[in-house]
Amino acid sequence: MQTISTIAELEGIYGQPGETARVKVTDHVTPHYASFIEASPFVALATVGPEGLDCSPRGDGRSFVRIHDARTLMMPDRQGNNRIDSLRNIVRDPRVALLFLIPGSGNTLRINGHARLTADETLRASFAVEGKLPRTVIVIEVHEVYFQCARAIIRSRLWDPSSHVAPAALPTPGTILAALSQNRVGGEDYDRAWPERARQSMW
Repeated sequence: MQTISTIAELEGIYGQPGETARVKVTDHVTPHYASFIEASPFVALATVGPEGLDCSPRGDGRSFVRIHDARTLMMPDRQGNNRIDSLRNIVRDPRVALLFLIPGSGNTLRINGHARLTADETLRASFAVEGKLPRTVIVIEVHEVYFQCARAIIRSRLWDPSSHVAPAALPTPGTILAALSQNRVGGEDYDRAWPERARQSMW
């Protein structure tokens, strides 16, 4: 199998981007792009660190990523598994990329920039839900913003209910944990307890 190893080879295959692919890029959040952020309840956050790359799902209510100003976004870090892979990366390397998804829309929004973490109590309190504060807030300095066309969403039929996979067709987290731990953790008890555990620790 031949490997493409130079940019010249790559551009020979794909050519150059058209005008629309170039003019859609801005270095700040425009009013149109703000509409995408405000409508999105889900973001994939990509980070990089000494151990490699990480891509983490982030979800909450609409507008959970706050537009502080045209060049600054703020995102609360809600309850999770305490691996903090993304946060470890941000502390050591500020580069981040975000992909916003909007249920029902084919178009997505991409943002590249630099991030930092803060545990400022007043700022954390401004993101409280049901009286619970995020432990930290991710502050993102925007460098690039642009929309991604709908082809990938259309091809994947992501929002088409007829293409959705029944949860029962997939292994459960408890099954996976039991298999990887030689039954030390996980199993049916884990799956049975998870809904209530998640309800109590959602925020």
